[in-house]
Amino acid sequence: MGRNQHSKDRMFITATEWKTEYGGHKQRTEASEKTLPFDCCALSLQPYETPMCTRDGVVFDILNIVPYIQKHKRNPVDGAPVAVRDLVRLNMAKNASGQWHCPVTYKVFNDHSKIVAVATTGNVFAHEAVAELNLKAKNWTDLVSGEAFKRADLITLRDPDDTELCARRNILQFKHLRERREEEAARHAAAPAAAN
Repeated sequence: MGRNQHSKDRMFITATEWKTEYGGHKQRTEASEKTLPFDCCALSLQPYETPMCTRDGVVFDILNIVPYIQKHKRNPVDGAPVAVRDLVRLNMAKNASGQWHCPVTYKVFNDHSKIVAVATTGNVFAHEAVAELNLKAKNWTDLVSGEAFKRADLITLRDPDDTELCARRNILQFKHLRERREEEAARHAAAPAAAN
């Protein structure tokens, strides 16, 4: 019996043991890491300056989406037929720091904000403002312009709790990116064959 007979008996567990054996933090799924940030165009994957959206809430930059639709006549995210007139031009407010925010609550939008737009005017608000001042009060006028709208005219642009909407913003599912990956794979497969 030596001095260090119980040296392997620790009174604690390591971070690795906690993570792997005792249910600590799980690795994030690849799909959750590939969600497009709220302020990025779904076509270029870059931050937008002049946003437009489809009726199902996917946002694009006007400089990218209009030429794409004129050429391909389809939505680049899901491949469905779409025309430029089907898109809604969004009027989003920016604060002095250049961050998008709600014009009513002045809350800065981020990836955890619930964001809605009114299709008839294109004005974009935090969901809390619309829920409190429109839905709850049954006041069907735009909070900025005063123009009347219907409940069906509300477009949800971002809702972290809506799995269907988050799935539509999953970069791995974007049709135009899948097609580009398939073209690259075909090109790489053809390159060795051409060399032989």
